Amino acid sequence: MVKLSVVVPFFNVQQYAADTLRSLRANADPDYEFVLVDDASTDRTPVILEQALDSLPGARLVRHEKNGGLATARNTGIDAARGQYLTFLDGDDWYGPGYLPRLVAAIEGLDTDFVRVDHVQCTGRVRNVIRVPHGRRGVTLGARDAILPADRSTSVDYPYAWAGIYHRRLVDRGLLHFPDGLRTAEDRPWIWRLHREADTFAVAAGLMGIFYRRGVATSLTQIGDVRQLDFIRSFDRVIAETAKDRDAALFLPKAVRTYCAIIAHHLSNIERFEPPVARKLKSMSAAALRQLPQDVLTEALDSMDLERSSRIRRLRWRLPARSDDPGAAASPPPPVPGSKRAVAETGTGDDLDARDNEGAVA
Repeated sequence: MVKLSVVVPFFNVQQYAADTLRSLRANADPDYEFVLVDDASTDRTPVILEQALDSLPGARLVRHEKNGGLATARNTGIDAARGQYLTFLDGDDWYGPGYLPRLVAAIEGLDTDFVRVDHVQCTGRVRNVIRVPHGRRGVTLGARDAILPADRSTSVDYPYAWAGIYHRRLVDRGLLHFPDGLRTAEDRPWIWRLHREADTFAVAAGLMGIFYRRGVATSLTQIGDVRQLDFIRSFDRVIAETAKDRDAALFLPKAVRTYCAIIAHHLSNIERFEPPVARKLKSMSAAALRQLPQDVLTEALDSMDLERSSRIRRLRWRLPARSDDPGAAASPPPPVPGSKRAVAETGTGDDLDARDNEGAVA
């Protein structure tokens, strides 16, 4: 059996694909395969990938006839992979030389279902180390034990699929595939499911070598169109699946709080959305809040900082009460001027403060 499969989706990344492929060559090994998935690119990416097959040992190219998005492309790569272990890389990111052998050594030494690793975030010429938000490193732990606490960033708030390595038994158990068709936040239900249903995991100690290119113009995180709103479908799935868990009472407060934090983040950056999408963001977010367990939602908002919680409360208070649902949010009476609620409702008077809190949801 192949030791390691690296699944690399590509879509219209002709500017960066050569660097990505060069980094794969610097990590090539006779026991590794590289599953390159072209997600129906319309630029020169397919030509670059085709030319790489002769110079990249272990490379295999799989093509999509129709663009399906990152989640679908990763699933195609998982289905084609033959390795004992699997990992991921996006088509505009890269590995440092010798990174993959150390990654394989980490999971073999820890004998666990999956291992998470730190990464280097690259924005232009700026480099920042982003660490897995978990204190214990180099030891095998229960995967479910890393979900809580609700009011701090934990391993489920570090969803990057490429920041880790995964044993094939997770594929066999149906835990490694992504929700098909999601265009963004596809890794949120994925990481929650991993931590709820896998047995063990670990955080690698002292392993650095994956470079995440941030601010790419074609990335969905930079495009304010309707595809960005798939985060709502994604978190609706997190909530629905977590609600069925045997420890739902413990885990739902964390899931609801995270959902609220992500909604607040998008509302704080609403100016980057096209106007119709911005309106849809508000209406879909309000509908999502309506479906959450209202007691859990109230507790989550009470635990958040004033700026974010006030954005969510303004949406929530606009929801009409339903006579057949005693738990539904109803519009409260007007706030007393100068009261804490009045301040929360008005905030600074500016809902559009840009704030970059990607991944910061505690």
